[in-house]
Amino acid sequence: MRAGLLLFAALAFMPPALAVAQPATATPAARRAELDRLLTALAAAPDETASSAVEARIHVLWMQAASPAVALLVRRGQRNIESEAVADAVEDFDAALTLQPDFAEAWLMRAQALSMLGDNAAAGRDVQQVLMLEPRHFGALALLSRLHEQAGDLDGALGAMEAAVELNPHMQGADARLRELRRRSQGDHT
Repeated sequence: MRAGLLLFAALAFMPPALAVAQPATATPAARRAELDRLLTALAAAPDETASSAVEARIHVLWMQAASPAVALLVRRGQRNIESEAVADAVEDFDAALTLQPDFAEAWLMRAQALSMLGDNAAAGRDVQQVLMLEPRHFGALALLSRLHEQAGDLDGALGAMEAAVELNPHMQGADARLRELRRRSQGDHT
């Protein structure tokens, strides 16, 4: 149950409609340049509306990095998660990563699925891989925050969430989560 809530919270940072983005038409260099520009715009977004539009485009760019075969496996993995066939989803993400080990989104989705299965150590390793490939991945940082929290590391949870919010200040639910983590990390565990 708790692992399911973790996945639900983590998926809240990735709009589901964007997970089925169309294949890339721009070159990797063009996508990287646009991503750099969008991440700067996201950090400076004046409100939630502007932030949501920029965040949506960032997710599309991240998904466009997938080859057609990998995109198919990722979509199948997402459908398996939705139908609660989480072990099958992990297999789909494994296959996607075998084909394209530099695809950060597949690492993140496998981390989410592994966490749902209760394997937070493996999930944490996958999140670290995401952050090696894309250090500015605010969704991965938010998931890392949840994993630290579940492990009882409130300072680590707070630090990861602060890093996520620095990249995406208007992230849905982030303000309340930061308040709660700050309160608990200062010793108030009620």
